Amino acid sequence: MGKTIFITGAGSGLGRGAAIGLARKGHRVIATTELTSQKTDLLREAMDLGLDIDVFKLDITNARDRNEILKYDFDVFVANAAINERGPLAEVPMDRFREIFEVNVFATLETVQLAVKKLVELGNGKIVFMSSMAGIMASPYGGPYAATKHAIEAIAQTLKQELEGFGVKVATINPGAFNTGFNDRAAEELWKWYDEEKNFTKKEDLLKAEEGLKNQFDPQDMIEKMVEVIPADTHPFGTAYPEETEKQMKETEKKWWEKEI
Repeated sequence: MGKTIFITGAGSGLGRGAAIGLARKGHRVIATTELTSQKTDLLREAMDLGLDIDVFKLDITNARDRNEILKYDFDVFVANAAINERGPLAEVPMDRFREIFEVNVFATLETVQLAVKKLVELGNGKIVFMSSMAGIMASPYGGPYAATKHAIEAIAQTLKQELEGFGVKVATINPGAFNTGFNDRAAEELWKWYDEEKNFTKKEDLLKAEEGLKNQFDPQDMIEKMVEVIPADTHPFGTAYPEETEKQMKETEKKWWEKEI
């Protein structure tokens, strides 16, 4: 049976792909975009594909926009909207660090609180947090994003336990590195403030770390996984994908217990 699925950050990348994929499977999709221009673009694509998707602009950092969530009924709420930014943690400007937390953690939890309120009243439903492999792992110069996704993991695990008695399920999806442009845009932000003359982090080290962006996965595979998991009634709490990413996450976690300082 089709579900009604509310998804934030559907203006681009995996969120957009999942919104279209879920609608294709016959689910009712309420897709929100950060910008009005993205809304226009997504509506046009949905129309071309003959899909009926509700689309509206919802900047999750805007309280007036967030309150729109209360006007809709849904079975599943997907907290997908996020930004990404790279940079050495010892030198990242604090306004940039605060901004990524503002979107990925604070505003995300505010949207989830509104969604939970509705689902608790219903006595069922599901919250899905789009986390990341960075929710478990941390790599050099990916610290700002990883810190926010580690926070999302803690939020999701806590909520899962707190909401069990209300019939509301909670889960995470942890994509590996997919070639949607999201990771590449994050790398660009760093060069707006990094200065070889002033920062002690070596430019060649930053550039070397960026080389990993050349080997990203095809987003369509991840989108298909999301379309499968988001509406499902039963599945594991965490869905890491692809399998090699899941393996890497588990091995890395184990290694940290064995590391010496």
